[in-house]
Amino acid sequence: MSAPAAGPPRIQIPRWIQLVGLPLLLLLGWVLARAAGHVVFLFLVAALIALLLDPIVRTLAMFRVRRGISVALVYVTFAGALIVMIIALTTVVVSQTRTAANRFNDYFTAQHGRSHQTSADRDVDRLQRWLNTHHLRSIKIQASGHRLVKRVRDRDVGKYTHRVVDFVEGAAVSIGRAVFDGILILVISIYMLLGMDRFARFVDRRFPPYGGRPLVSRIEHALAAYVRGQVALSLIIGTSAGLGLYAFGLAGLLPNGQTYALVFGGWVALTEVLPYLGPWLGGVPPTIYALVVHPLSAVWVVLLFLAIHQIEGHIVVPNVMGGALRMHPLLVIYGIPGALVALPLLAAARATWEFFAERLVLEPWQAGTIPVEVEPAESPEGPPARTLSL
Repeated sequence: MSAPAAGPPRIQIPRWIQLVGLPLLLLLGWVLARAAGHVVFLFLVAALIALLLDPIVRTLAMFRVRRGISVALVYVTFAGALIVMIIALTTVVVSQTRTAANRFNDYFTAQHGRSHQTSADRDVDRLQRWLNTHHLRSIKIQASGHRLVKRVRDRDVGKYTHRVVDFVEGAAVSIGRAVFDGILILVISIYMLLGMDRFARFVDRRFPPYGGRPLVSRIEHALAAYVRGQVALSLIIGTSAGLGLYAFGLAGLLPNGQTYALVFGGWVALTEVLPYLGPWLGGVPPTIYALVVHPLSAVWVVLLFLAIHQIEGHIVVPNVMGGALRMHPLLVIYGIPGALVALPLLAAARATWEFFAERLVLEPWQAGTIPVEVEPAESPEGPPARTLSL
């Protein structure tokens, strides 16, 4: 153990521990993750929740509120807000999806006027007239367009739209299948939060902060900073997309865009949590809707999202997220739950690494100079033996 002039004392890790102990520790962690991956995942989520809520509980304790009562107040408040958000979001998504599916079905099947043409047939005729009036008579799309509309109508587009509605409704119902895991995470995080102060004191006794920020406090600070930055980023990008689509709807660039601006904006804000992939996933539903409504509207929607992504990459992310942790896209291919947990876990791991990097040092593998005696060949007149340093 060495004690530098400033900072905590350093503990040197011997070479044999680096060679044997650390690989065995990594192997044990890998075996544990494979054998009980789901349980480990639940405990990690519970620990993250407890670490995020602990600062709020400590703040209530400053007003002489007992820790048990503080934990109950915090969980009841957050549970109520989460239930309201889930119910509201589920209701809006199912309702708007059903409305959009009905509009899509009517676009190809509902006949109007004496001509008994559908809206899709009328749009084909309008496009052909526009081509004719702009000196593009050589482009003949009217006949092929009507054949395409008839082919879609004959294949019963309503059957497919109803499948979309059933899928969305099934997705909303499937939320209840995760109730058991949610309750288990809730119970574990409550027990962790109740004992967080004792755990923090135990860690401080084993690893004194020496005037710096304690380890548990560093992890909580890193998680809170990441969550604040991510929430602000999602709100900014989601609001920008929603307002842009709403403005397109009012200006006539995206028919009924103002009707679905809230749903699309919420989807963009939700997918923004996923790094790298999220911004592209957020623009898929609005673009598909614009293609169905009017092909030219899709161009405006694509331009809108390209502008949002440029502003996000050059202005919003550097200023809002700052030094918040990012990760490589290959690390998020295991699904949304893994990505949501991996990012805050990496933030906590970075804070833990910074804490122990001030206290641990690896013993170097290069040894110092070793004196080696080299005796020359026997000679009656030769020089005496010399000592060389290698």
